[in-house]
Amino acid sequence: MGIVCVVTNDGFLLSSAPNFRDLGGHRTKDGRTLRGGLLYRSDALHTIAEHDLPAYQGFGIRQLIDLRTHHERDRLPDVVPEGAEYAAVGVQDAEAAGANFVELLADPERARAMFGDGAAERFMLEVYRALVSDTEALDGYRDLVERAAKGPTALVFHCSAGKDRTGWGAALLLTLLGVDRAAVTEDFLVSNERQANTDHWMRQLSKDSQLPWEDVEPMTRVRAAYLDTAFAHIDELYGSFDAYVADGLGLSGGTVEALRDRMLD
Repeated sequence: MGIVCVVTNDGFLLSSAPNFRDLGGHRTKDGRTLRGGLLYRSDALHTIAEHDLPAYQGFGIRQLIDLRTHHERDRLPDVVPEGAEYAAVGVQDAEAAGANFVELLADPERARAMFGDGAAERFMLEVYRALVSDTEALDGYRDLVERAAKGPTALVFHCSAGKDRTGWGAALLLTLLGVDRAAVTEDFLVSNERQANTDHWMRQLSKDSQLPWEDVEPMTRVRAAYLDTAFAHIDELYGSFDAYVADGLGLSGGTVEALRDRMLD
């Protein structure tokens, strides 16, 4: 029996996790289609409300991959679907500057020093460079791809806002599957319409730190320049995306083929 995806009146699969969405339906450059109901991306999954639980359980998720740092996981543990395997797969140095927003909320002076006067956009560009070069990121994204290739599926992977760490994970998987860059970027930018949960606590950061919203806003949304920066950094470090996959992530050709066989019609 197939999975039935019920879209709520607000257009979301889960209103309490607005960036939860199915990557199925994307077309590859060679005319294949990513199967629906196998690969989901999401924002935080500790937020699942009682009214969303039947739908959440109904997706048949068998593997949940949590890309958050231990600070986030410990403070806000996921709601794990019945029968699903849970895996904590960090992709970011948990002690890096800005990685723990709970600490920043409690330290307004530090937040002002880090993100005032246009520094937030520069910070975000550095985040995306790190997502394709830091050891934690290389290890974590290799693990994500290998888990997606091996199964079990359906699988959901997520971070807090579902836009940066998850955004690069989705871009990586879609590119490996053969989706063209324009469609990858389009999927990436969809997150901008789904940040109600993020806005809540980022507006608190803005208020507590007395930072103008325009100084904070670059961290609450995604921009094509962020994704472009990641791909450009790959070219700088590895020469090509294929070299990044083989030499940076250490993924075998067999793993990539298994991913395609599992995910594509």
